[in-house]
Parts: sequence; structure tokens; C-alpha cells
Amino acid sequence: MTSFYDARGNIYAVVSPQALREAGIALPASAAECAGSRQQWSEAAIALCCDWPEGQRPANGKPHRSDGLLIGPFQASAPFDVLIVNTDGSLAERSGNGLTIFSQALTEQGLMPEQSAVLRVHHDKGEELDTAVTPAEVEGVRGFWLDLGQPGFGPQAVGARAVESVQINNRDVSHVQPLAQLDPTWTHSQFVRIGNPHCVTLLSDPAMLSSNEQMLESPLNERLTAIAYAMPTGAGNPCPAGVNLQWAALASPQQILARVFERGEGPTASSGTSASAVACAAWRVGWVEAGKVRVVMPGGTAPVLLEVSQGELLRVRLFGTARLMD
Repeated sequence: MTSFYDARGNIYAVVSPQALREAGIALPASAAECAGSRQQWSEAAIALCCDWPEGQRPANGKPHRSDGLLIGPFQASAPFDVLIVNTDGSLAERSGNGLTIFSQALTEQGLMPEQSAVLRVHHDKGEELDTAVTPAEVEGVRGFWLDLGQPGFGPQAVGARAVESVQINNRDVSHVQPLAQLDPTWTHSQFVRIGNPHCVTLLSDPAMLSSNEQMLESPLNERLTAIAYAMPTGAGNPCPAGVNLQWAALASPQQILARVFERGEGPTASSGTSASAVACAAWRVGWVEAGKVRVVMPGGTAPVLLEVSQGELLRVRLFGTARLMD
């Protein structure tokens, strides 16, 4: 019933709406109706599709066998509706790796057009969000370019409250007090919205990057959860609706090292929209130029294309590939 896919170490379960209904979960007919009623079915869907089988959860491992659940498609031709369900039962507006995985699943089902298709994510935080996906080959690897559109910058773009303005490289960024209280090197952050909200903390040295294992340990995990997650799981501080957290350091020209702590998931091996947000933040403060930027995460490297005109970042595209797991 459920298939699992890996995209740069980010694992998603994929299931059809009909399969969930046949399993006894009362899923409404349309993706829009599902998004509006997610509190009635999402936790049951996560438990059914993403919980570890009894006795198989690894010691000190994550509580779920995937980083989320993709439900779709709801139709047999493009545009394809899809729901991205975090393992806490909330809905995400966008996931780069998730949409890459969904594109691969559509390809294997014979539904993905050869040229391009629109994936329409339904959620409960506003209007549905479209992403244009184009099959492509990069450096001999088959995958997909995701057009993530034009990013927004600053506290207002992500609904952040009570943050101070500071500077890095003579560029305005934000001082997020809850992060700075955790680590004195976490003092310069750039808020970015690429369909979903991100807070990229800029570090002067790659040695300052925490490991995912460190971010899973108490009390750091609980304090990061309070920052990233929305209430009631977290405090939603400084973003009441929650925010994805990243830490980034310049490794070499056009290459950034990054770590990710996602709202609704916690530390992850990689994240496509997070990688894109990191590339955008790096461009904003003058670390990288327009063109291809490589964002290196524990799960792999994400190629990101930044398209700039007259000093304005107009479009971000992300390349990704995914494989069906055994």
C-alpha cells in the first residue's frame, strides 16, 4: 500500500488516497477538502504509513521511519494534487525533496508528462501552492528541476515577531534572540520564504555547524522544537506558524555547507526547500553569485540555480532525484 522513497537522505512515504480509504481512513474526495479537515485524519494516516513496525525502531532512532507522508495523486493527469503531511500530523506548504519524490512516483506510475507538469500542494495555511516540475538530466543523473519561483526576504516574509535588525557584510539580517540564547555564534539570521518559511543562521566557520545527532539530544532538541514548531507542540517563537531552521557556512566559492531542523520533523539529512533558502540567504549577504550554487547537507548535495536581474533575485530552481527503497 505504502511505498518509501529516498531523496538525498530525506525519506517520504507515498500512498494513494484510495489506498488510505480502503484501509479505513475517512479521507474526503478532493485534496482541498482533505486539507480543510486534516485534524480528522492526518495522525491516523501517519500512524498507518509512517510508524515503525513493532520491534523494528532503531535504538536512539527517529520515532518514524520516514520524514513525512505524500498523499496523491487525486487525478490521472496534470495538474496533480498532493498533500504533504509532516509526522506531527500538520501539513506543509512545500517540500523540495517531497515533490521530487512525488515526481518520481508519478513517473513510475506512467503519469508524469515528458515535458513538464504542475504539482499543486494543498494545505491549511492559505491557498494551494503550485510548483512546475521538469524532467531533466544533470551530470548524468536523471531527475527533476523544480521551479520554486521568487523568494521573499525578511521577518515580514515569514511572519516573524520581535526580531532585531543587525548587519553582516553591510547587509541587513536579523538577530533572533531565542537562537542567540542557545549559542552565541547564532546571532545573524536571514529569513527567507520560498512558498514555506525559513530562518537561515549564517556562520563564519563550518566547524560551528552542529551535527544532526547533537540536535536530537536533550535539551537542545526541545529548545529548537520550541523555536521551530508552531503551538501546541512548540512555542512558535519568533514565528507563530513555525519556521524551518537552517545553519549555513561558506565552504568554497558557490558551495555552502548546511544543517537543517524542520518544523514538524526536527533534524533531517537534507531538505530541498531548505537548501534553496540557504542558497538565497547566501546570495543576499554576498557569499555567492547568481548561477549554480551547491548546498552540501549530510544526506547529499543539492544543486540550486539562482536567476538574478538588475540586482534582484527573480527565480530559484532546485534539481533533485529520488529512488524507490527496497
